Amino acid sequence: MSRRSNKSFKIKGHVKRNPDGFGFLIPTDPQYEDVYLPRHTMIGIMTDDLVEVDRTREPDGRFSGEITQVLQRAHNKVVGKFKKAVVGTGGLVFDESKAWGENLLIKEELVGNAKDNDLVVVEVLHFPGEEEGFCGKVLEVLGVFGDPKIDTKKIIYEKRIPFEFSHKTLKELETLPDEVSPGDYQDRKDLRDKKFVTIDGATARDFDDAVYAEKFKNGFKVWVAIADVSHYVKQGSALDNDAYNRGTSVYFPDMVVPMLPEKLSNHLCSLNPHLPRLAMVTEIDLDFSGHIQSYEIYEAVFMSHHRMIYGEVQEIIDGNEVAKFTDIKENVMLMSDIAHILMKKRFQEGSLDLDIPESQIVLDASGNPVDVLRANRLFAHRLIEEFMLLANIVVAKFITEKKFPSLFRIHEEPFSEKLKELEIMAHNWGVRARLTGGGSIQKNIMKMLDQMKGKAQETILSILTLRSMKQAQYHQDNKGHFGLGFKYYTHFTSPIRRYPDLIVHRTLKRILNGESLSERHHEEEMQNMLQAGLHLSACEQRATQAERDLVATKRCRFMKDKIGKNFSGMVTGVVKFGFFVQLRDYDVDGLVALDTLFFDIFSYHDTTHKLIGKKTKTVISLGDVVEVKVLRVDESSREIDFEWVNHNYVQPTDQRQQTQTNSERVWQTRFPQRSGKSAAGPVYSKKNHKKGRRNRKAKRR
Repeated sequence: MSRRSNKSFKIKGHVKRNPDGFGFLIPTDPQYEDVYLPRHTMIGIMTDDLVEVDRTREPDGRFSGEITQVLQRAHNKVVGKFKKAVVGTGGLVFDESKAWGENLLIKEELVGNAKDNDLVVVEVLHFPGEEEGFCGKVLEVLGVFGDPKIDTKKIIYEKRIPFEFSHKTLKELETLPDEVSPGDYQDRKDLRDKKFVTIDGATARDFDDAVYAEKFKNGFKVWVAIADVSHYVKQGSALDNDAYNRGTSVYFPDMVVPMLPEKLSNHLCSLNPHLPRLAMVTEIDLDFSGHIQSYEIYEAVFMSHHRMIYGEVQEIIDGNEVAKFTDIKENVMLMSDIAHILMKKRFQEGSLDLDIPESQIVLDASGNPVDVLRANRLFAHRLIEEFMLLANIVVAKFITEKKFPSLFRIHEEPFSEKLKELEIMAHNWGVRARLTGGGSIQKNIMKMLDQMKGKAQETILSILTLRSMKQAQYHQDNKGHFGLGFKYYTHFTSPIRRYPDLIVHRTLKRILNGESLSERHHEEEMQNMLQAGLHLSACEQRATQAERDLVATKRCRFMKDKIGKNFSGMVTGVVKFGFFVQLRDYDVDGLVALDTLFFDIFSYHDTTHKLIGKKTKTVISLGDVVEVKVLRVDESSREIDFEWVNHNYVQPTDQRQQTQTNSERVWQTRFPQRSGKSAAGPVYSKKNHKKGRRNRKAKRR
């Protein structure tokens, strides 16, 4: 339960610092919700510090706070890369993990044997924000910074991700200019006077997109400028072949395997501030309700006036002053208003709002995980997302109307049986949901999710909804995007890191140049697009799995020294061989296997997704809060096992009793032929725990 108060309230908790500079407070008392900590209050604060916060509720319902006191520092030692300063002045240890807030100073007499680029262990003598400044002394030199990260290399080889560019590609790079040539401005619209900005994360180095907007008498005009990669990467070149084979950039916590070489991805194509860049631009007229009135797509030369990060943009949206952005403050506020309008319209028209936080692994300079957290999203993230969605829509509509072969981003309707399962699960929690049999499926799903707002199972139901969906893919036919609720949709906004976007850019140029295709050539190109869609969808899945596997590996490394320790968590999955628990303190989950529950014999009920004890009548349900001990960590299989402790007590979800009653009533009235004993799954106990371990190894998620 969370306290709902608009008044200021003192609360204690541990800070999770985001690389963009803002943070979140994880309250020590689990009855309170997480608290957003703006950048200005995070000065001098390191991740995991125990602090006191003055918390208030914002008009939009979220909590924000100001740090009033540091109660306890979390770290007295840190690991980082040492960089020698001018002779006689010591050096710096760099904040590679973005967990400290600033780099650490080492005085000359405390450097020891450390040399440039050494990986060092440092004892913190004074913390950020203290009068002496953030400083320390070198305790140990671990080795030379930059040694191969074995975890990442292993995943790259396992997934067969291409990571070396061909000799031909490297030779082609030498022929490309270092900067944009003024001769390339010809026949392009000049937008350099408009104050475009890029908005990305603090660690981003390749900038695909920039945005700008104006308000007029009858509505808004939105410009989305996307790096013109196709100007430099010619179809059929060695560069193009390497990019196609990769299909996408792969992002790991400690490195990126880029789709394009750094000269292009981080320099020539990247929309770095204060430099002229070539772009493909969508110029879109909207009315005040967010409806598209007209649009134009063209080649341009433009310039990003500022490189902004999400935390800075959020500060401006929240009404705080950010001195270096005073010249664009009003435009940022205007774009925020437009994004709110677009988002509201999108949800009203049936777009699903499944904003599930992703895992964010925080690594020290040696590649060891120092934290595993949920990457909470700000409205600043949604702002740029809405502008990108808008650009993708108009480009897809334009290509469809011109009937030119290309790739679309499609997402088909879920299978009806998947929706039935989701419907039953919602009923088990006392939610009246009718997902099929009439009306918009998306709107029916959103009505179901709205009924779970603020409840313990809200995130779980969102995850189950996401799992019920088909996988989005690239396809030559425009079949629309079910999840977003769009009739027209493609990927246009990230050609530096996604090859399908590069294909779309080439399609646009061919249309704009007036090219036409004979019926035979049209059919040939449609077949080419079919093959490209299959290949690039597979590349995307390969990259996603590689990223997930590395996150799982780092999670295991992070939990290795926590074996035997107890944590509170929520049941997020119930299966025949046990139940999965998501920890509250860290974005880590693990399995409590039935063969470890020796105090009772449990049976699995697939109709309600519950485990029920035969002797004690203990019920384990999705959303239950339990206490677990870390039992086993297996880095090779990337598995974490928990043991359920204090199992005489389960903290149920808000409507536990009501949920059980509704579950039985709904199931027996709608599906009487499947109620009763037939709903029970196999029984597990101490006698067959060996068999259970074999089963869960075979079936484990």
